[in-house]
Amino acid sequence: MKELRKLNQYLWRHRYMLLLGMVFVAMANLLKVFNPKIVGWAVDIVYATFNAQEINSVLGPLGIKLNVDPAKALIILACTFIGLALISGLFTFIMRQTIIVASRKIEYDLKNDIYQHYQRLDQAFYKKNNTGDLMSRATEDVSRVRMYLGPALMYGINLFFLITFVLISMVQIDPVLTAWVLIPLPFLSLSIYYVNDKINRGSEAIQRQLSYLTTSAQEFFSGIRVIKSYAQEDMAITQYAADSKEYKERSIHLAKIESIFLPLMVLMIGLSTLLVIYIGGLRIIDGSITPGNMAEFIIYVNLLTWPVTSIGWVASIIQRAAASQKRINEFLSAEPQVTNTNPEHSPETNGKIEFKNVSFTYPETGIQALTHLNLVIEPGERVAIIGRTGSGKSTLAELLLRMYDPNQGQIKFNGEDIRNLNLSGWRQTVGYVPQDVFLFSETIEDNIQFSPRDRDNPAVLSPENASEHASIHEEIKSFSQGYQTLVGERGVTLSGGQKQRISLARALVNAPSVLLLDDSLSAVDAETEAKILGYLDNLDQSTTAIIITHRIFSLLDFDKIIVLEKGKIVQYGNHEQLYQEDGFYRQVYDKQRPQ
Repeated sequence: MKELRKLNQYLWRHRYMLLLGMVFVAMANLLKVFNPKIVGWAVDIVYATFNAQEINSVLGPLGIKLNVDPAKALIILACTFIGLALISGLFTFIMRQTIIVASRKIEYDLKNDIYQHYQRLDQAFYKKNNTGDLMSRATEDVSRVRMYLGPALMYGINLFFLITFVLISMVQIDPVLTAWVLIPLPFLSLSIYYVNDKINRGSEAIQRQLSYLTTSAQEFFSGIRVIKSYAQEDMAITQYAADSKEYKERSIHLAKIESIFLPLMVLMIGLSTLLVIYIGGLRIIDGSITPGNMAEFIIYVNLLTWPVTSIGWVASIIQRAAASQKRINEFLSAEPQVTNTNPEHSPETNGKIEFKNVSFTYPETGIQALTHLNLVIEPGERVAIIGRTGSGKSTLAELLLRMYDPNQGQIKFNGEDIRNLNLSGWRQTVGYVPQDVFLFSETIEDNIQFSPRDRDNPAVLSPENASEHASIHEEIKSFSQGYQTLVGERGVTLSGGQKQRISLARALVNAPSVLLLDDSLSAVDAETEAKILGYLDNLDQSTTAIIITHRIFSLLDFDKIIVLEKGKIVQYGNHEQLYQEDGFYRQVYDKQRPQ
């Protein structure tokens, strides 16, 4: 139960509904244990009639006086039995409407809390954990936890009240016979403890395999074009079948362990019934109890059959829920390294960007991407950053956007450390187009207008104007549904260049103070690139443009060109200055220059 303590806050939140459900559980079971007494009285009436006794001699000690013949007495008892059963059934219905409904509400709260926590976590977390595992914990694991909060909790409470009421009733009739009936129960408890330990281990193994299976399927579906391009459908089918077989075998193994429960319960309850018949018969012979009491005991033992049997089922649900909650807690306990330390401090509209002695090492790989980097970018400057693959260009962009925080040094905007700025406000200040373009499975217009929009700001562009600046407007208009065209999963219906330009329009639509393009024009032709860069040259003079690229020939009009090598700035200046130097810039420029 240690892992499940995390759920106490949700139980407390819905405590009134759960307490009401507990009241109805108690009332339903109180009526349920009264019915065996009615059966016992009926048996004693019949027994007394055959032995020529008065009915009142049977019911008199109970304080019940019936001046009727046996037939009418049995009819009255039968009607009472049915009436109590109906009322008990009504209470049981209300019990489910409270406890089960509360579990559904807790499931809703838990899923939302997990999703909100996922949104808080930073880039490092998502690089360490795959999408399939994230989805599995938010869906399959939460569903298993709900089984604990609903059915397991309901039957557990029901189990407590029913066993309590039944034992009290049995002791009142005959403590000696009660003791004999309870002899098999300690053995049952030890058996449950032993089997549950194996169920817990099996449940954890199954959930791990399910996460792996979900991840495998998600990757195959996302990469279906690559799979088909290389004619690897058979490989994908074989690999998925192998993963699925492993899940099946683990599930079957767990099912075999769980299958021990029911026979074990039936055996123990059967032994209790045999003891009732044998010991009860002896007690009737010596006059300690009546035949009706023995009938009551048999019904009580059968009433205990489901509760005692459900101990194993409830314990199994709890063990599975504990295994799932442990997996959920692992992610809920993860804290983002990038935090919003000062949510009230919004960034200035524009300002100078400074990298001061910035060093950064990726926590996932241990690779040092930047080393003591110093850089100043004035407001409104057009800056290009180039370098070999792995030189730290994209890392610089991720640090500027605060996907990560530097291990050493500061990044300042208008003299203020960006760690002291409102995180959401800062990221809205920067219009970012990543290297790996991502479009949502919505319309083109929805993708362009994805970021929050300040409609009162006259600088904010319409989707059409932003698309024109990104040189994609005419192509969008040529689509049959224009801006209402659905782009499919990850923009699968569009070409690479179209996706890049729509992503650029998304960055431009809010007129950001800093425009950051991370090699986001690599899939467009030179003419289209020239149009886009021409628009960037005409941006508002207060807008800073930072472009990471490999195309050097198009960098002639930039204010600054920065060459990175192994996380350090090795060249710095404009085109004329860098071309005069015998270095990386000149070598690559000569190779790319048309002959």
